[in-house]
Amino acid sequence: MTFNRRHFLQTAAAAAAPLAFVTPSRAAAAKELRLGIITPAGHSWNRAALQFGEALNKATNGRLTVTVFHSGQLGNESVMMQQLQSGALDMGWIQAAELGTRVASVASINAPYLVRSTPAVAKLVRTPAALKLLDVLPRETGTVGLGWGITGMRVVFSAKDIKTPNDLKGLKLRINPTPVYRDFYQYFGAAPTPIPTPAVFDAMTNGQVDGLEADVEFSWNQRFDKVAKVLMPMNALFMPFAPLFSGRVWQTLDTADRDLIRQLTTQALDLQIAEIVTTEAGLIEKFKQTPIVFRDTAGFDPKPAIEAFDKVWLPKAPQIAELRAVGATL
Repeated sequence: MTFNRRHFLQTAAAAAAPLAFVTPSRAAAAKELRLGIITPAGHSWNRAALQFGEALNKATNGRLTVTVFHSGQLGNESVMMQQLQSGALDMGWIQAAELGTRVASVASINAPYLVRSTPAVAKLVRTPAALKLLDVLPRETGTVGLGWGITGMRVVFSAKDIKTPNDLKGLKLRINPTPVYRDFYQYFGAAPTPIPTPAVFDAMTNGQVDGLEADVEFSWNQRFDKVAKVLMPMNALFMPFAPLFSGRVWQTLDTADRDLIRQLTTQALDLQIAEIVTTEAGLIEKFKQTPIVFRDTAGFDPKPAIEAFDKVWLPKAPQIAELRAVGATL
């Protein structure tokens, strides 16, 4: 179910209080889990969150329920991370970009050209190499990572004619503000311009930016083809998210409930990942039926970009090398 910010604030103070010893009977008591997420209702991440909540409610006969606060009702992801750390928020489905700004090793999952297609993304995030990136989260962030969900490979929409990534030079490009994306697009000479997501369409319309990069699902929902001339697949980047559980709250759950939550989260993620792989191809075909020019960059050689990126990032996130090796096999 969904709820509003007022409901959350009424219960947050109690949740943030210092933890007391939890007896087995208290651990088994009925509990409402509050889950925060930035994407709007109807987005695939939200549908997966609701599916998880329904499954948990059913599996526990209503003892454990989930209230989903969508569309950033509780604040941005940085704010939600603080709430998770204090125990004021039980769960958050948080982008790797936010985690990567806090933990360099986790940023490796955002490195460019780990894989070249969304079906390969679906495989990569389930590998031990990707999942073990979450192992540091309890120590570094006070949260427990329960797996990865995905978006598809990101594309660039441009109001100017571009044919290859090299044509991004000089473009004011709205990007996700994570340092990995910034460094990647600066390599091509773009001027990364962070703009809040709700303002992107208008920014393209009034020329505040020349283009933007985003995933296909979000782009179709926002209809960026109506404010751009060219759609160019980068075949380079994707933005996963991790369902996180507050470490403080996790400690209050018994082993059976923890195992159940992990199992049902994995099931919800599997469905979300499969949905993205299936629907992205259809959305690309829809874009091809619009007037927007669709560029094919399959012949672009990314090796120089990879070498330049890794020169900067491998010292900070050596896990990138393992992810590249795994990705090459998918």
